[in-house]
Amino acid sequence: MSLLKVLKEPFHYKKIDWRNYRSTSVKSDNKPVHPHAARAGKAQKARDWKEATRRILAYLGRRKPVLAFVMVLVVASSLLTLVGPFLIGYSIDNYLLTMQFDGLGSVLLLLLASYIALSLATFFQNFIMVRVAQATVFEIRSDLFSQIQRLPIGFFDKRQHGDIMSRVTNDIENISATLNSSIVQILSSLVTFVGILAVMLYLSPVLTGITMLVIPLMFYGLRWITRRTQVFFKEQQRTLGRLNGYSEETIAGQQMVKTFSREEPVIEGFNERNEALREAGFWAQTYSGFIPKVMNVLNNLSFAVIAFVGGVFAINQTAGITVGMIVIFVEYSRQFTRPLNDLANQFNTLLSALAGAERVFDIMDEHPEEDGVNALPVKSLEGHVAFKRVGFSYGETPTLQNVSFEAKPGETVAFVGPTGAGKTTIINLLTGFYPLNSGVIEVDGYDITILKKEELRQQLGVVLQDSFLFQGTIMENIRYGRLNATNDEVIEAAKLANAHGFISYLPKGYKTSLTQDGGGISQGQKQLISIARAILADPAILILDEATSSIDTVTEMKIQEALKRLMAGRTSFVIAHRLNTIEAADKIIVLQEGTITEKGSHEELMNERGFYYELQTSKNMDTIL
Repeated sequence: MSLLKVLKEPFHYKKIDWRNYRSTSVKSDNKPVHPHAARAGKAQKARDWKEATRRILAYLGRRKPVLAFVMVLVVASSLLTLVGPFLIGYSIDNYLLTMQFDGLGSVLLLLLASYIALSLATFFQNFIMVRVAQATVFEIRSDLFSQIQRLPIGFFDKRQHGDIMSRVTNDIENISATLNSSIVQILSSLVTFVGILAVMLYLSPVLTGITMLVIPLMFYGLRWITRRTQVFFKEQQRTLGRLNGYSEETIAGQQMVKTFSREEPVIEGFNERNEALREAGFWAQTYSGFIPKVMNVLNNLSFAVIAFVGGVFAINQTAGITVGMIVIFVEYSRQFTRPLNDLANQFNTLLSALAGAERVFDIMDEHPEEDGVNALPVKSLEGHVAFKRVGFSYGETPTLQNVSFEAKPGETVAFVGPTGAGKTTIINLLTGFYPLNSGVIEVDGYDITILKKEELRQQLGVVLQDSFLFQGTIMENIRYGRLNATNDEVIEAAKLANAHGFISYLPKGYKTSLTQDGGGISQGQKQLISIARAILADPAILILDEATSSIDTVTEMKIQEALKRLMAGRTSFVIAHRLNTIEAADKIIVLQEGTITEKGSHEELMNERGFYYELQTSKNMDTIL
């Protein structure tokens, strides 16, 4: 393979299917985990640095030809490092001490050529390795982000978002730093170690034995410090993730922090986590900082012993040792211990990278959300939904018990009940976010567990109470409902949602850029954009979490009008926050403590004079308790 071909080789992105890569797996009962419960069982993860290293090498192994060329350059540069000291010692013994300078010029030219060749080999090996490292890190980051997109909602319930972000950014950046520099240095040092050992044994077994005396001390010192430092580096990455998670949470909730004047407690909470990170980082860096110092002391000790013993031998002309040979051994002894020195100098980066790699592979080993075997495609739905004896729990306490109801195509079903009764849980189960403990949910007669989740959700339109908008233009946010929609279709959806009016008055209209979560527009306007997005998606089944309780009357009327257009001809499920908004529903389901206590139309439930009747006739009739 030519050098030009190596440098131009495209570093194409190839995904690793870690589900097939794992050697073992842990059985799971597929029960969902409550947000505050312990983590669910998952497949084998990287539990130590050996496993993390093996998996990083699996990524590097995709570019074996390029890495082979790098190895050739590493061997060449390592061998060239042997030439300089040897030629210098040779010149001392054969030219300087004898005062015979014939041929010295040729030796010096050869020495210069070796240094130039060494510089070129070092440059190209570093240049190519950086490309390999960046391409590898690109793939790890892409695989991690892709895995995050495949994980079930339950995973995000029990993880801080900032901690996940820390793994995508900080932990992978640590891997990048190691691959960029440490790998080549360690490989080069190991090759140099073997080459120097062979040459030293050839020149003088006696001086070689003296040089080897410091190796056990170096090995023992490195092992002693490693056992302690590795723990602190893992703790450092863990506390960094906690700090990032806390920072992300408090920054996102600044409005709430300021509303309740919680600035000081938030600062105290940050300082506590920052102090934990400082403490872990201090001990990690302190212990790892011992290594270069210890290595330098042992290196200097080795130099002194070689110089003293070699000098005595040279003066007494013992064992064939000369002044030039002492110079060679002093230089070689420095290079001989360089593998351990390089490992010491790269120790902080190496351990931090391996700790980060374990955290990255920990997420990669989470069970992704998968379709069942031979899952059926979902092209179109009529919207016939049936819950049959459904049971579900986040933890030990049941959330839903023996829930059964039916929604025929085009019907509107509303859920009412106290907070915690299970209204939102029913919606989460219909979308397939969590697996059932018992019972069956059917759509058009098919158990949703045998349907392809992605295609099922494409038939569902969701308008939540807290509408989420992405950073980007209004046009892009509405088009999120159907990415291949034309501009005219987006505008038509906005008109049906009563959003076209306020959008047109904005300085840039549909090209107006929104900050994260729709900053810059009102809550009601965000809701209208969300409705336009749902209209554009044209779903068969609608899920509506009303968001009109904190909106002015005029905006509420616009939203209600838009919702009526959206619900026309579609099966709709409404979580009611105001009772007067659901009186026209075809079926109203009353939930209490996870069970259905009443079911029927508004008139039927009022005639029963049960819990629903009490809600309607209470002083707070517009609010669900």
